[in-house]
Amino acid sequence: MTLRFDKLGVVIAVIAAYAMFFASFATFRANRIVPGSARSILEALPPALGPLLLAIIVVAALIALFKTPLFLRLAAGVVALAGLALLIGVAGTFLTPAGNTFARISPASGFWILIFAFTLLLADVLTRLDLSPLARVGVLVLAAAAIGVLLASGSWNDLSILKEYANRADSFWAEGSKHVTLALGSLLAAVIIGLPLGILCHRVERLRASVLNVLNIIQTVPSIALFGLLIAPLGWIASHVPGAAVLGIRGIGTAPAFVALFLYSLLPVVANTVVGLAGVPRAANDAARGMGMTDRQRLFGIEFPLAFPVILTGIRIVLVQNIGLATIAALIGGGGFGVFVFQGVGQTAMDLVLLGAVPTVALAFAAAIILDAVIEMTATKRRVQTA
Repeated sequence: MTLRFDKLGVVIAVIAAYAMFFASFATFRANRIVPGSARSILEALPPALGPLLLAIIVVAALIALFKTPLFLRLAAGVVALAGLALLIGVAGTFLTPAGNTFARISPASGFWILIFAFTLLLADVLTRLDLSPLARVGVLVLAAAAIGVLLASGSWNDLSILKEYANRADSFWAEGSKHVTLALGSLLAAVIIGLPLGILCHRVERLRASVLNVLNIIQTVPSIALFGLLIAPLGWIASHVPGAAVLGIRGIGTAPAFVALFLYSLLPVVANTVVGLAGVPRAANDAARGMGMTDRQRLFGIEFPLAFPVILTGIRIVLVQNIGLATIAALIGGGGFGVFVFQGVGQTAMDLVLLGAVPTVALAFAAAIILDAVIEMTATKRRVQTA
């Protein structure tokens, strides 16, 4: 049997080869802010485990390189990622001098490149397997559970990002709560305002262009600039409107961040509502009119259910966007994971930056997968209803 190369597998194999032989696996720092020294896989791990990890990577890369069965590729990706996740914790313990509480061990570029390569392999396999929406959510839950087990086991406790977390555990969860509240709260407000506004724009064509143009202009304003522009008017409201300050409205803090995220959220919600309603088949509306349904009954009984998958796509865009943009809120005292990002930048402590960046990326990734699954299920239901 002749083995054939897989196009994506060639890319994965090249990336893995570069990460193994030309990039460092871990970085050792004498303390959290000094420059670090790079360690290769063989230098970062005990003598027996370094060659084992190299063997796992080589075998997984070869399986990816050629056209092999999907389940073999799936197993290769899972084993490679599991090996990397387990052994980077071992590297943290191995490289930390006994009794030294100041040393910091961080995953280096080679580790992240290998994670990217085998995550790409795993994503390609899952796409080819064409999993159902619920199955994809199940894979996400299993991955989250595996990471949770690793964190609970203490295997990563000697890594610098976990040491940063240990020093800030209470504030981490408090800022995480603010981050999620900002992202979800602004989304909820945008849905409450944006859906009726989108319906109005769909019904009144003369209003549509002007509303969408205004929202497009808001969308082009840089996020930091918009946060700054809101400080003065909200500060004036807090000073001159009775009760505004009691409600938490002021020039800096959560209020301008919430308003800015709300304004950014309006365009996707309104535009997708208009597009979704415009895409409802004329025959469905004609049949509803023939049955004697009123405009209100047609809107909520026919048009809105059929347009819901498109509207939900706009909500997905907003949620992922807001999770990322909420990081900037820390610049004006709005809290969130951005607090750790900007503290880390100010202190030249990259592990503190990762403490804020990693959960933000994880939240956005999880939200995208879950809402993609919901969109696919509702779109399938729509096709069944219109068949």
